[in-house]
Amino acid sequence: MSYTIERYKKDYEWLIDFGESLLQSMYNSYFNDDIGDAIEDKNLPDFEDNYQSWYSEAIHLVKQLLPHRLDDFKRLYDLPRMRDRISPVGYSIEDCLLGNVTINVKGEVGTGQQNAIRNFQQQLSIVKGLKRRFESSLYDIRLHLQAEMFDDELDAASYLLKNRFNRAAGAMAGVVLERHLKQVCINHDVKLSKKKHITISDLNEALKQENIIDTVYWRRIQLLGDIRNKCDHDKDVEPSESEVLDLIAGVKKVTQTLF
Repeated sequence: MSYTIERYKKDYEWLIDFGESLLQSMYNSYFNDDIGDAIEDKNLPDFEDNYQSWYSEAIHLVKQLLPHRLDDFKRLYDLPRMRDRISPVGYSIEDCLLGNVTINVKGEVGTGQQNAIRNFQQQLSIVKGLKRRFESSLYDIRLHLQAEMFDDELDAASYLLKNRFNRAAGAMAGVVLERHLKQVCINHDVKLSKKKHITISDLNEALKQENIIDTVYWRRIQLLGDIRNKCDHDKDVEPSESEVLDLIAGVKKVTQTLF
């Protein structure tokens, strides 16, 4: 799970960094030397060769996190639907990639690829503006991935129980419960004791003390913890199938109702 979250972060950082490089490449390619903005750097990516890959990644992110800006983002790229002539006002990034230019009476480029720079600057600004929304969405992504992982582990516990591995099934379900309760404590900024090994009982008590759960919910979790302990520690008494079944069902309910 942590690897996946880190991948999301790296993908976003790549969009920003690569976008900055493409913007500098545009200055280098489309401005004359006498303007003074061009910086010679052979390591910069070629804008015309690499823009489409950047756009494909960026538009997906905008669509997911800032859908009300999606049309603006696309409009900066697309050729205008209706226009009598190419002009600086309506010049698009697609014009730039197609090499569309106008030539004045002196045989010089009037409207040219440099006019697309402001469009790409605006696209890059939209992507940069996603940062706060993106970072907050990582929390939702993390919870979603965690929920999927817990579901998979509870399915595995059910499979073990079906094959009469009662103790192993209960131990696996107990691990899910413990992890989920720790995440709930993190979500609510609940301070835990400095014990080396925090138990389900410790987590349950801390949540009750902070009024995150009521007494009824606390008792339910305590009962689940007792069954888990029977599976993990009480080697003299074999947990019954019905007990482990109750444990798996109870843990599933907690993961779906307590956040």
